[in-house]
Amino acid sequence: MVKLGLIQTKSYDSNQKGISRVSEILKKLGRKETEIVCLPEQWLKNNVIEDFDLEFLEFKKIARDFAMTIIPGAFYEITKNTSIIAPVIGPDGEFIGRQEKIHPFDYERGNVKPGKEAKIFNTACKFGIIICYDMVFPNVANVLAKKGAQVLLSPSRIVRRGIVPWQMYVQVRALENRIPILAANVENQRFGGSSVIVDLSENNKIVTTKMIKLNGESERSKEFTLDKYEPSRKIRFSDSNTFQ
Repeated sequence: MVKLGLIQTKSYDSNQKGISRVSEILKKLGRKETEIVCLPEQWLKNNVIEDFDLEFLEFKKIARDFAMTIIPGAFYEITKNTSIIAPVIGPDGEFIGRQEKIHPFDYERGNVKPGKEAKIFNTACKFGIIICYDMVFPNVANVLAKKGAQVLLSPSRIVRRGIVPWQMYVQVRALENRIPILAANVENQRFGGSSVIVDLSENNKIVTTKMIKLNGESERSKEFTLDKYEPSRKIRFSDSNTFQ
């Protein structure tokens, strides 16, 4: 069993206020023995993070204190080749890697370099990260599942009018790959919240989704037995035929 969690954030006047408030929520999840937690994409006022170690010093301490893996969101990293990255803080309280956004969205394309690799991280379980718009493209989830991911976590920032199709994409990716997905969103005047935990249920070879939705600034964790999805996933992938 592994306990996985989401935090749905609201907007704050400053990064400091946001990180201070969310730190309290992370501690709450830590006391519930949540092992991996995902936050939304670009939920801070200043979404350009100049020093991840300094900005997320409190998150690193919480990760260490509770042996928790934290995906603090996805943010612009301004370098010679600017990218949007989702850093990962491991249970020892240090950054253990990062996933680059593979498909920059619309206005992002002009100044963001696309990522070239869908990466697997391994702490409490093997997981992959799908950053927002990457959920639209079936190959991202499929490649991660075929590389051995047992669950997918998705930092997202979805406007209110896009919530319905976004939730459909998340459910379909879960069904296609027989894999649970936890997708975190921002909730404020512009962005629509409705973060989701998508689990799967199978009855007589028919697999359906079960969704938990978050409202307002809130958190949720859920226990998963991740190996139970593997037989169905193996069958699904073996049924795929080559064609052109």
